[in-house]
Amino acid sequence: MTFDETYDVIVVGYGFAGGAAAIEAADQGASVLLIEKMPDPGGISICAGGGVRLAKDADEAFAYLNATNGGRTDEAVLRTFADSVSNLEGYLRDLAAVSNANVVVRDRPGNYPFPGVDTWGFFEVESIPDFDPKVEYPHVRGRLGGPLVFKVVDDNVKKRAIDVRLNCPATRLIKSPDGIVSGVAINDDGVPRNIKACRGVVLASGGFEADPSMQSQYWQMAPVTSAVSLGNTGDGIRMAQELGADLWHMWHFHGSYGFRHTDPKFTTSLRMKRLPDWTPGRELPDVKMAWIVVDQDGKRYMNEYPPYGQDTGHRDMDIFDTSTQSFPRIPSFVIVDEEGRKMYPLGQAVFNDRNNPGYEWSGDNLQEVENGILTKADTLAELAEIVGVEERIIEATLGRWNGFCASGADGDFDRPPGTMMQIKEPPYYVGKVWPVVSNTQGGPRHDSNQSIVNPYNEPIPRLYEAGELGSIWGYLYLVGGNLAECFISGRIAGREAANLSPWDA
Repeated sequence: MTFDETYDVIVVGYGFAGGAAAIEAADQGASVLLIEKMPDPGGISICAGGGVRLAKDADEAFAYLNATNGGRTDEAVLRTFADSVSNLEGYLRDLAAVSNANVVVRDRPGNYPFPGVDTWGFFEVESIPDFDPKVEYPHVRGRLGGPLVFKVVDDNVKKRAIDVRLNCPATRLIKSPDGIVSGVAINDDGVPRNIKACRGVVLASGGFEADPSMQSQYWQMAPVTSAVSLGNTGDGIRMAQELGADLWHMWHFHGSYGFRHTDPKFTTSLRMKRLPDWTPGRELPDVKMAWIVVDQDGKRYMNEYPPYGQDTGHRDMDIFDTSTQSFPRIPSFVIVDEEGRKMYPLGQAVFNDRNNPGYEWSGDNLQEVENGILTKADTLAELAEIVGVEERIIEATLGRWNGFCASGADGDFDRPPGTMMQIKEPPYYVGKVWPVVSNTQGGPRHDSNQSIVNPYNEPIPRLYEAGELGSIWGYLYLVGGNLAECFISGRIAGREAANLSPWDA
């Protein structure tokens, strides 16, 4: 094999995880190449809320993680994460100091009442002097926290003069004759090149949110629309599979439900408005949710306000009717009345994509009526026609729901009482919604050193992973957990790769 260039460590993918891996490898004295497939860095990390999970107690964190993963993730991997997340704050403060960032630490319990629920908190970057996310990252839509954290990561990468290349996808991993990973074949702004990695390769290229063919093999429900990024097409998964990687958590994705834009130029979906999370057994939310969701038969089938809707809101849609050979809940219909329409924007654009038009959802939802994302119905008969059912069915559905609201209890699906509001003031507004994936959790399985392993749990030499590629979250997600995982796994992978002896010594 002839190589065009040589580095100690190559990191594939420049989001939070890839940045953390590159920073750590450089701090260990390695020469580092950090490549990114897309023309802009940040991946899906840059669109996140920006709260990075911390834990006060490692044992309590481990207990919570063990419960939330339901036996689907190796305990040694969870133990390493628990130990690391309880010592993460100092590292994050050091990174933030490079940007002169103003930071805050807050208590925030876990999403579910498992042991260790109260050990958790958040590290957040509140502001950075002379930094405006909308000016510096005009291609990003989402919450402001993600761009603030990415600015910190990027400043640290630049401080170390790490070689970063954009528009530079990895195409294949290169093996030496004795079977170890020796480099990466890349397409450097259209020019094929083979880059030697003397010590190791870290895959931090995210999941398969934008790859329908891979989704069709691992998920029953279809179609699932993608928010955030069109760059995550499972490249790292395939490269690792070619070298014999085992896979885990391929069924699990972080998502909810949302709208499609009527303009085909808008390439990602529009997520449903996010309302505050809550923990079962604790104080119930008292935030009005303006909508209900009905299926293609015009009937409710879910608690529209689960504890963490942005993670599990899509799961009730995963029903296949073998009699009709269809998914009767894909798409579903969101229904609000005139009062609900006025409350707040029902959707939001979240993406990292310079080719997407800069769509901003209107405050009163009337723009969405005009462009066809929502449809106005002046009567129940018109509403029923839009959904495709008889008027009596919609009348019964709304009557039953309004009765539950009047009594203060959802007798069908136990939606928290404080979130319930009647839908009775015409005109009505209805929009089609589909399952939406924000990020996948599945990919190559790894050990506690972030080494990618084969089906016999044997590490593939000199191949590591970081971030949401093969994430630890195997069943229920912890809000902010992926971001903590990006930094923890990136540090471990970068350190492990950088401290190997060169294979060609």
